[in-house]
Amino acid sequence: MVIGKPLRRFEDDRLIRGLGQYVEDIKLPRMAYAVFVRSQVAHGRIKSINTQEAKKVEGVIAVITGQDIKDKVGKNFTAWIVPNSNQVSADVSSRYLLAVDKVRYVGEPVALVIAESREKAFDAAELVEVEYEELPAVASVEKAIQEGAPLVHEEAPGNIALRWHVKNGDVDKVFSEADRIIKQRIYVNRAAPVPMEPRACIADYNSATGKLTLWVTSQNPHIHRFYLSVVLGLPEHKIRVIAPDVGGGFGAKIDIYNEELIVSYASILLKRPIKWVETRSEHFVASLHGRDFLAELEFAVKNDGRVLGIRGKSYANMGAYLATVAPGVATVLHGLILPGPYKIEAFDYVMHGVFTNTMLLDADRGAGRPEAIFLLERMMDIVADELGMDPLELRKKNYLPAGENVQTVTGLSYDSIDFGKVLKKFEEVVDYKALRDMQKKAREEGRYIGIGIVSSIDICGFAPSPVVGAVGLQAGQWESAVVRVHPTGKVTVLSGAHSHGQGGDTTYAQIVADVLGVPVDSIEVLHGDTDMIPMGWGTYGSRGTSTGGSAVYKAAEKVREKGRVIAAHMLGTKPEEIEFSEGIYYLKSDPSKKVTIQDVALQANVAWNLPPGVEPGLEAEAFFDPPNFTFPFGIHCCVVEVMPDTGEVKFLKYVAVDDAGRIINPLLAEAQIQGGIVHGIGHAMYENIVYTEDGQLLTGSFNEYALPKAHLVPKMETYFTETPSPANPLGVKGLGEEGAIAGQIAVANAIIDAIKPFGVKHLDGPYTPSRIWRAINKLEV
Repeated sequence: MVIGKPLRRFEDDRLIRGLGQYVEDIKLPRMAYAVFVRSQVAHGRIKSINTQEAKKVEGVIAVITGQDIKDKVGKNFTAWIVPNSNQVSADVSSRYLLAVDKVRYVGEPVALVIAESREKAFDAAELVEVEYEELPAVASVEKAIQEGAPLVHEEAPGNIALRWHVKNGDVDKVFSEADRIIKQRIYVNRAAPVPMEPRACIADYNSATGKLTLWVTSQNPHIHRFYLSVVLGLPEHKIRVIAPDVGGGFGAKIDIYNEELIVSYASILLKRPIKWVETRSEHFVASLHGRDFLAELEFAVKNDGRVLGIRGKSYANMGAYLATVAPGVATVLHGLILPGPYKIEAFDYVMHGVFTNTMLLDADRGAGRPEAIFLLERMMDIVADELGMDPLELRKKNYLPAGENVQTVTGLSYDSIDFGKVLKKFEEVVDYKALRDMQKKAREEGRYIGIGIVSSIDICGFAPSPVVGAVGLQAGQWESAVVRVHPTGKVTVLSGAHSHGQGGDTTYAQIVADVLGVPVDSIEVLHGDTDMIPMGWGTYGSRGTSTGGSAVYKAAEKVREKGRVIAAHMLGTKPEEIEFSEGIYYLKSDPSKKVTIQDVALQANVAWNLPPGVEPGLEAEAFFDPPNFTFPFGIHCCVVEVMPDTGEVKFLKYVAVDDAGRIINPLLAEAQIQGGIVHGIGHAMYENIVYTEDGQLLTGSFNEYALPKAHLVPKMETYFTETPSPANPLGVKGLGEEGAIAGQIAVANAIIDAIKPFGVKHLDGPYTPSRIWRAINKLEV
C-alpha cells in the first residue's frame, strides 16, 4: 500500500532549487509590458483622462482607457447568483475592465499602458492625468448600512447587494423556552490572502491561427478560459490557458480579474505578447481581500448548557462590486455551516452582502466558513462564561451524534462525523484538567494564562453539481482525470484540478501507484493547461483530493480493469480467472502464471495480439461528481499567556486533532494543518487590512500589513483520527482550510480567556498587544 505512507513531495526538489517556471520566468519574442493606472480616489466621477504625454514616452506602444474599449469587450461579472436573495442585477454588480465614467475604490484600473519595457510603461503611467470629481465614500459595513450613507451604486438602496434568509425549526418556541438568551455583536477583521507569488499573466494572440494563449496565476485555468470566452467573445477552442507553477493561492487566484482580461484584449488588439506582473503594493490594493464580517447573534440556551436555537443577522463587506464567487461566500458557504457540529433545534439567520468603496472581497482560505466557525465558537465561549460552565464541557453537551448523513438544522447532511472519536484522541494527548489547574495556579501568582478550545467543521468538495447549481453557482463541481500507461509501463496522469502548493502531484501519484502497483517515481502528474487537460474546475474549497483525487482513482481503476482483460488473453484464460496485486496479474488457480502491468502496457500499445473488440492503448478517462460535500472536523486547543503590562501574547501550547477521513499522505496532511494554523494565527494576531473612513487603504505594504514570522509561530502538535467519507471512493475529505478555520478562533478564545479576570467578556480582533492592553485597561479599542 502506497496510500498512507508519509512520502516527501516530489515537486519540492526543483522548486526549492529555483528550477520552477512561474509566469514571471516566461519570456516571449516581441513581448511588451503592461502597467495599470489606478484610481487614487475611493469614489468619484472621471471628468477627463489625458494620455497625450504618456503616449510621447519613447517605447510606449499604446495607452488604453475605459472609453476606448467599453463597447468592444464585455464586463467582468460574478459567477454566483444566490437564489431568493434579491441579489442586485448583473448590470449593477458587473464592472468595466477599465473604469468608465466612475471609480468606486482606490486601486480600480483606469488606464492601461503598454510599452517595450516595464520601466518605460511605469514611466508613462506616471504621466497619465486623470481628473476626478470626488464623491462621498464609505468603507465599512457599519457606515454603509446607515441611513443616508453614500451609495456605492445608486441602484442598490442602502448599499445592500443581496439578502439571504435561512430559517428552520420553531424559532419562537425555542427562544420562549430558553432559560437565557445570550447576545453578542462580533466583527471578524479584514485580511488579505498574500500568496508568496503575486498575480501575473502573459497574453499572446496568434493572428495567423486566431488563437489566444494566456499564461496566468490561476487556481482554475478552465474557468479562466470560460470567462475569457464570454468577456472577449472568442470561442473557447481558440483560447488556451496555462497555469504554470503557481506560488500559492489561498483563494486569491480563484477569481477572474480585470487585469488578465484586459491584457488579453490588448494582445489581440496589438498582435503582440504582453506581460503584466503585479507589484506587492498592487496586491494589497487590487487583489481580493477576505473576511470583514459583522454579525449580531442570539443564542437560546438552557441553564444546563444546551443550546436550543440560534438567530441573528450578518453583514459581509463585498467591496465595490461582486467578485467571482463572493455572493456564495457571504451566504451559502457561511450560513449553512454556522450551527457547526452542534445539535441546534431552530435557526433563523439573515445574511446581507454590502457594497462599500473598497477592494472586492471573496474567498480567503476558508471562504465563509472561518467567519461562521469564528462566530459560533466565540459564542460558545461566551455562553459557557455566562453559565459558569467549562467551555469543553459545554461543547460536549451539544455535539451532534456520530454517524453518516447526519442532518443539521440548516439542511446540510454531514457525510460522516464522530466527535466522540476526536474527543477521545484529544483527551489522550491533552491533559485538559492539568491545563485548567495550571491556569488557576498561574492566576494566583499574577500570571494570565488562557485556554482556547474550538470544535470545528468545514464544508469541502462542493457537490454534487446539481446542488451547486441549485444554490446559484454558475458552474459544475465535478472533476476529470486521465491515466495513461506508456509502452514501458511509465504513467502520465492528467488532472483537471490544479496544484499550487498543496502537494497534489505527490498525492495523485500515491493514489495511482496504489491502484496500479507501479512505483510512485514512475508516475508523472500534469495539470494546468487547457489544451492538454480535459475540462476541470480547478482546486479550491479543499476539493483537490476528495474530488480531483477521486477522478484519478476512478481512471486508474478503469486502466487496471482493461489490463485485466488483456492479461487474461495473454495467459489464455478469462478475465474473471485473473487476480491483480501490486502490479501483477496472475491466475487464481496457478499464481506462477503471471504477467506484469508493464507487460500488459506493452501489448496494449503495440496491439499485436489484443482480445477481440479491445481497443489499443492502456489509458482511461474518468469524471467524478460526488454525491455530497465532505465535512472534515476536529478539536483544536491553544494555550497562551498574556502580559498585562504590555498586552503581548506568548504561546505555551497548540494541539490540533483533526479528522479528514482517510489520510493519503500523513506528512502532507500534517503540513496542510500546520500551514492553515499559521494562517489562522496571522489573521487572529497580525494581519489586518485597514481603510480610512473615506476609503483610502492604510495597509498597502508589508510595512503596515504584518505576517507571522517563523519565530512567532508556536510548536504545534497535530494528530488525526480517520472517519472515512462515504461521498467518494477514497474515503477522503479535505485538509487545506481546516487549520485556518480553527486556528484563528482558537487563538482568539485563548487570549480572551486569559484576560477574563480584567472583566473582558469579548474582544474583536486583531489581537495586537495595543488592543489587548487597551481592553485590559478598559480603554476604547
